[in-house]
Amino acid sequence: EALGDSLEKLSNDEIKVRVIHKSVGAVKEADIMLAEASNALIIGFHVNPNPKIREMARRESVEIRIFRVIYEAVDAIRKAMEGMLAPEIKENVLGQVEVRKVFKISKVGNVAGCMVTEGKVTRGNHARLIRDDVEVADAVIGSLKRNRDDVREAQAGYECGILLQGHHDYREGDRIEVYEKVEVARTLSS
Repeated sequence: EALGDSLEKLSNDEIKVRVIHKSVGAVKEADIMLAEASNALIIGFHVNPNPKIREMARRESVEIRIFRVIYEAVDAIRKAMEGMLAPEIKENVLGQVEVRKVFKISKVGNVAGCMVTEGKVTRGNHARLIRDDVEVADAVIGSLKRNRDDVREAQAGYECGILLQGHHDYREGDRIEVYEKVEVARTLSS
């Protein structure tokens, strides 16, 4: 009872723990059939299933987990649930760039001639084009050049040419904010 109640208390708005059946004694064939039909796992507490039961569980693809301490069982289920939560996506600003001049290049289109004012810019990073404090575009940095040479990154204080994938409308005075998306694992709140 205590184990079942503790597991059910782990439920939240996104993930529900449902205890389908509670009983005392050894794991039986009926328990495996119920778990298989319900797509559930069996949590055993101070039991040791015999080889026949373990083989049946393997055949039916039913997982049996055995624990000796209640908090270890609760902690294992909590960690499994946290693995099911979708990660939170956070943005980490890497650099700021100012568009100083726009160059028209045949077969390419417009390229932003820029000065990196803060941080660094790396080809492949996400970037927002901001005009008059309004976001105009959000794209990936497709091309990054310094003195007509392709480069991987440009640091603060250096000039560079930037081409955002799928965007060719740049104006002097535009700002480009370079960022990365970081996945942060979520945890269940206690």
